[in-house]
Amino acid sequence: QVQLVESGGGLVQAGGSLRLSCAASGSIFSINRMGWFRQAPGKQRDLVASITSGGSTNYADSVKGRFTISRDNAKNTVYLQMNSLKPEDTAVYYCAARKVGRLDYDYWGQGTQVTVSS
Repeated sequence: QVQLVESGGGLVQAGGSLRLSCAASGSIFSINRMGWFRQAPGKQRDLVASITSGGSTNYADSVKGRFTISRDNAKNTVYLQMNSLKPEDTAVYYCAARKVGRLDYDYWGQGTQVTVSS
């Protein structure tokens, strides 16, 4: 089992920045990809960014150039730096972990609210 705990959400004005953190614990040796998802009210949960154990990253088109995903292996923590935030970035953000050989994400955090005011 892997436990994920997010932190860093909050209220920010448009154009501002936030950094989300996701601390992982448990059987993290089984994980090869970490991701950040978000879900706005009435919408599906979408992948925002992901990072492999080797550091390869990918981003949703809507956040490219504004968001940066990174990881600190020594701290078993993944970050999502969000800059130039827009009201449409408002959502609950979830950290997730995917095991080696899997296509779907296996473990999820509890979510953290990000609200961007105009």
